[in-house]
Amino acid sequence: MSDVGDNPYVLSHLDALESEAVHIFREVAGEFERPVILFSGGKDSIVMLHLALKAFTPAAVPFALLHVDTGHNFPEVLLYRDRTVAGYGLRLHVASVQDFIDRGELRERPDGTRNPLQTVPLLDAIGRHRFDAVFGGGRRDEEKARAKERVFSLRDEFGGWDPRRQRPELWQLYNGRHSPGEHVRVFPLSNWTELDVWQYIAREKIELPSIYYAHEREVFARDGMWLAPGDWGGPRDGERLERRLVRYRTVGDMSCTGAVESGAASTEAVIAEIAASRLTERGATRADDKLSEAAMEDRKREGYF
Repeated sequence: MSDVGDNPYVLSHLDALESEAVHIFREVAGEFERPVILFSGGKDSIVMLHLALKAFTPAAVPFALLHVDTGHNFPEVLLYRDRTVAGYGLRLHVASVQDFIDRGELRERPDGTRNPLQTVPLLDAIGRHRFDAVFGGGRRDEEKARAKERVFSLRDEFGGWDPRRQRPELWQLYNGRHSPGEHVRVFPLSNWTELDVWQYIAREKIELPSIYYAHEREVFARDGMWLAPGDWGGPRDGERLERRLVRYRTVGDMSCTGAVESGAASTEAVIAEIAASRLTERGATRADDKLSEAAMEDRKREGYF
């Protein structure tokens, strides 16, 4: 058989992943009434939006975007989010953790981390806007609990996830049936790896927030990670700010998202760095996943992404 590059009938692995994701977006558009895309301005949600744009071009994306805002976001990411929404003329709903804290419906954690507090605003937004399908950028290589997820993940009337209710998805046949009050989480990037995402970003020339590339930043060490200072409460007494050359592999709440020391200032350099790494991005840089062995699975059962 000829090489992929010489045979128009053989897809490269990126083409196959792209084709699968586009198919998923179109399936959801056909099966559900009010889908929404979770969009944080992180690389996975950016790739997911890029795929949605491809799936429906030249028409507009028929879904709104939803950002669950912790209030502890990196400014570069929020600027990117707002610029992208305006540039494509998209509808953005923002569910604010701070609003729930101000109303007394949520309470700040002693460690200042707000990632675990996102579940209540997320479920409130889903119920209030009657979203019946919610696209997320989760990938099976990220974390053990993610690997148990199907592409179509049924959630009960309380947003809870039960791995025993996962449905078979043979031959890419997806079952979106759900009862009133239930909804389905949809993961178009399930079969992608971190390396696939970056290779696709390189191929498609997708712009990302600048913090994904090497830059000098003030950081301090805590629990084996380099964290950025901010209003969330860092650094504490005895934690010294240092200026280092770092980048971020994943983007989330500033209080629990660590930077990695890196000189990778281009997409190609990042790809080379990831190819040599033996740690997943969440395992290396997300403190909220280190709370316990089952931290992610516990939050997913309660309705988390």
